[in-house]
Amino acid sequence: MLPSPGCPVPASLPKGVQILRLAFFGLNQSARQPTRRPERPEGGAKDFSALIAQAKSCPPPTEIETGTIVGGFAHNQVVALADKVVDAVNSGAIKRFVVMAGCDGRHKTRGYYTEVAEQLPADTVILTAGCAKYRYNKLPLGDIGGIPRVLDAGQCNDSYSLALIALKLKEVFGLDDINDLPISYDIAWYEQKAVAVLLALLHLGVKGIRLGPTLPGFLSANIAKVLVETFDLKPIGTVADDIAAMMAGK
Repeated sequence: MLPSPGCPVPASLPKGVQILRLAFFGLNQSARQPTRRPERPEGGAKDFSALIAQAKSCPPPTEIETGTIVGGFAHNQVVALADKVVDAVNSGAIKRFVVMAGCDGRHKTRGYYTEVAEQLPADTVILTAGCAKYRYNKLPLGDIGGIPRVLDAGQCNDSYSLALIALKLKEVFGLDDINDLPISYDIAWYEQKAVAVLLALLHLGVKGIRLGPTLPGFLSANIAKVLVETFDLKPIGTVADDIAAMMAGK
């Protein structure tokens, strides 16, 4: 196993599982506990021969599930469907968009996002990017007139596409304020990139963002006060209460 440096988590393993640690290689901060690391000779490139040899000694992977996941809904693709989306909104087929982008993590509290996706009304569409989607992108949520109910723009950095989609919808509907769009924001955060996405949304003037599973611990009392009073930033609540509030535009 060679994890990438993004979204590092402690490399903890179940008690008694030793063989996995022998096969666990790390790069930079992607592994916080002692692991095997590719050697880099002076002035040369990293040597992955040990990793390759380990991989060759392992049995082939066993298929554990089958199916397809629809993706690729970055801004160009969604903008190309703008007329169809606008018609669905104007006809009432789509009542609300819910941005559920951001990060995933191992804590059970993140099951909140699965439950929200499961319980959102059938006339809602989820806009997502980043690892948060893995909480619900395999759910059989169907589509609305051919528009998938989960529009996946890609990974964390593709949250840029979600911002462009919102700005394009604002233009198409002839609105002066981005907050007048039928869009709610229910963001999952874990590390710095998600915080950067949050700051970008605040720069665009987006208000009423829900952030979970907890508010960042590094927020001082004064900064939290400004964010709450200026941007109506709020922590997630219960699934039922949050869905009711978002459907009411709150």
